[in-house]
Amino acid sequence: MQAFYADHFVLPLPDGHRFPMAKYEMLRDQITAHLPSVRLQQAEPADDAALALVHDPAYIDAVRHGTLSAAQQREIGFPWSPGMNERARRSVGATVQACRVALSGEGVAATLAGGTHHAYADKGSGFCVFNDAAVAARLMQIERLRAGIDPPSRPLQVAIIDLDVHQGNGSARIFHNDPSVFTLSLHGARNFPFRKEPSDCDIDLPDGCTDAPYLAALEQGLAEVERRCEPALVIYLAGADPHEGDRLGRLRLSDAGMAARDQRVFDWAWQRQLPVAMAMAGGYGHDIQTTVRVQLNTYRIAQAAWARWQGLPAR
Repeated sequence: MQAFYADHFVLPLPDGHRFPMAKYEMLRDQITAHLPSVRLQQAEPADDAALALVHDPAYIDAVRHGTLSAAQQREIGFPWSPGMNERARRSVGATVQACRVALSGEGVAATLAGGTHHAYADKGSGFCVFNDAAVAARLMQIERLRAGIDPPSRPLQVAIIDLDVHQGNGSARIFHNDPSVFTLSLHGARNFPFRKEPSDCDIDLPDGCTDAPYLAALEQGLAEVERRCEPALVIYLAGADPHEGDRLGRLRLSDAGMAARDQRVFDWAWQRQLPVAMAMAGGYGHDIQTTVRVQLNTYRIAQAAWARWQGLPAR
């Protein structure tokens, strides 16, 4: 399985900042040690043309040149630096590359980045600068139209299955009333963002939600995707923050529950022969080692899903 990383490009955050920047390199080290068959590759940056398929040119320019206002930087949650621009572009590029690989016939690919679902077309929010899933979905549609794979009347159908504990408000807003991209979000009802945007399917979960009700809600969500969409690509935001050890998540999924969640998504996609590009998304453990352990298991499940694809003909 190919997996794309961007952790060489870090943000110079002030001491005590609550964003766990170190988890990206820690996860890559764990994958190298425990999943050596995963082919790790450094992500390429998304260029202005790709970003402009989703984001306003003025906003792209402000991120590039450091002219974001103080209010814009506060909403993102990071002070501007050249590293912000580079890292954000490579996080998007990682998801773009994973989508290309998944669609090429490999079936499953992943990023050790991405899941930046709070970014809107014209602004960032909640530690998200650019919206990687949105840009990747749009670019895959454009590339396949240009290649003559899909007709203009029926662009590539994409399902964004967002299982980060926080609602994917930016993705929901970007794809509002767009039938070519279906947005599913399972999230904490009382968690950030406190003003949510309507996804195609939102499932609000109460604080303290445990494995069984969560997995039942996931079944409900997947059934809605199947009922209302015919996707040819799944972008899976596999956040670790529904885990019981997360300091921001407020849900109570066990290790076994998180593994069952991931397994269900990959089984569902396999049964329908839907390629999956998986993004890392959020994770804020009281002990960051807990987050890394949960995420490592997600990549282990993804690797097994990739292995199942390898006897299939190219799509």
